[in-house]
Amino acid sequence: MPFHFNNTNPIKVRIAIFGKEFNDNQLDYVRILIEALEIKGCKLLIWKPFHDFIKDRISFRQGITLFYEHTDLKGQADLLFSVGGDGTMLHSVRLVRDSGIPISGINLGRMGFLSSIPPAEIFDAVEDIMENRYRIVKRTLISLISPHTLFSDFNYAFNELSINKKENSSLVVVHVWVNDQLLHSYWADGLIIATPTGSTAYSLSCGGPILTPDSNNFVITPIAPHNLSVRPVVIPDSSLIRIKVDSRDEQALVGLDSQSAIITPDNELVVGKADFEINLVQRLNENFFSTIRAKLNWGSDIRN
Repeated sequence: MPFHFNNTNPIKVRIAIFGKEFNDNQLDYVRILIEALEIKGCKLLIWKPFHDFIKDRISFRQGITLFYEHTDLKGQADLLFSVGGDGTMLHSVRLVRDSGIPISGINLGRMGFLSSIPPAEIFDAVEDIMENRYRIVKRTLISLISPHTLFSDFNYAFNELSINKKENSSLVVVHVWVNDQLLHSYWADGLIIATPTGSTAYSLSCGGPILTPDSNNFVITPIAPHNLSVRPVVIPDSSLIRIKVDSRDEQALVGLDSQSAIITPDNELVVGKADFEINLVQRLNENFFSTIRAKLNWGSDIRN
């Protein structure tokens, strides 16, 4: 739920900050964020590697707390600012996990579908959030149910699960069942199972449709299919998906967002909807349709 902050409240709002290394010309934006939060009297928790990167170039007015892992955040932060691009936001999801901590993304990258706050609006965004002028939008994740040890302790994807051929020379055959009914055996370079959030990422570049965040669907999108009549398919996110892969190389790559692992033909993947959601902060002047209009340059049509 949104918290409400005012300057007379003795309870400090606990703000976590996560980021990665960046160019020197972006340093001022990080300084603005920290100064704005300090002015509001927030208690700051900063990811240790990010603090190591900025500590000699940014001064703090007050003491801060460092965190390392997701276990350091649960119950200790009211909100997390992700400072960087969409890739940084994906890493933030791995830290927040099922804690329910809302994430607000500051875009120091390029596209910024997920990290929606532009650098020039950092101070205003902090003001909006502290004055409760925002909403929480919930985003679905994909869960790799089996094999559950393939990606250590975080078998979830915010954007997509992907299957890719390991070598450049041959196709893979990806057999897919939805609720134990054969969907298709895809002869392709690979396959994507995307959440609504991921529908504007890898899946979109492969010809998949755009799904609204509240659509309660997944989209299955082939990557360069050998049969051109094979098209993306939208299915309910309540579906259970089974996948088996055949490859001449005897190996294929499976990806969960930025994580990847090797599978062999004897591996069967079982995929479904995660039992928790990610809370994203959305300012009241933003919505999904305005974001895709801006990021996909739909407004560049002179008729508009």
